[in-house]
Amino acid sequence: MANFNLKINGKQQQIEVDPSTPMLWVLRDHFNLVGTKYGCGIAQCGACTVHLGDNAVRSCQLPVSAVGEQEITTIEGLSEHGDHPVQKAWLEIDVPQCGYCQAGQIMSASALLKRNPSPSDDEIESAMNGNICRCGTYTRIKKAIKIAANGELS
Repeated sequence: MANFNLKINGKQQQIEVDPSTPMLWVLRDHFNLVGTKYGCGIAQCGACTVHLGDNAVRSCQLPVSAVGEQEITTIEGLSEHGDHPVQKAWLEIDVPQCGYCQAGQIMSASALLKRNPSPSDDEIESAMNGNICRCGTYTRIKKAIKIAANGELS
C-alpha cells in the first residue's frame, strides 16, 4: 500500500491503495465517480476513458502510481452542469441508445476538440478509433463532434 495525492476534477484527494491499482477502480470504488465505466478491462473499448492532463486515456490500464501530478478529469468533472459543448451536442443529436459507452465517447471527443478545435472527418475517426459503441451510433457521434466543433448548437 502507498499514499497518493491526486487531483481529480479540480479537487485534491488522498488515498492509500496498492500502486498498481487501476485508476478506474480508484475512481469508482474509492471516490464514487461511477460515470467512468468498466467495459473490457484491457483498454480496447474506451468505456473507461478519462482525461489525464489534456489527454484521453483508458483508466482501466492506468495504474494510480503513473498519474503523478497530472490532473484526472472524469465525465463528472467535464462540466458542472453538463453544459460542455460536446455534452450539449450529444443531447441535441440524441446520440445515445443504451448509453453505456457514452461517457468514454464524450471524454475522447472533448480531448480531441481541446487539442484540435476544427478536426477533419479523418481526424475525428482517428481520435475516436477504439471507442466502441455496441449500439452502432457512430454516425451520430461524428455528427455531434462536428456540431460541437462548429458551435452549431441550437
